[in-house]
Amino acid sequence: MKGVIDRFEGDFAIIVFDDGKVENINRQLIPKEAREGDVIVFSDTTYIDKEETLKRKKESDKYLNLWKD
Repeated sequence: MKGVIDRFEGDFAIIVFDDGKVENINRQLIPKEAREGDVIVFSDTTYIDKEETLKRKKESDKYLNLWKD
């Protein structure tokens, strides 16, 4: 299951999963180097999908640049 870190609140990471579900996950259960916007994969191990994170950031930047003059 994949989700994106939306934000951190105290000891929790707020994760938005690909199915639209939002969950508060204890920070201790995700990699210490994880940041807002990172794609986190929850399976046998929990890890940052760096390739997917970069892909999604590029995609969102493309749309944000439409608003720039």
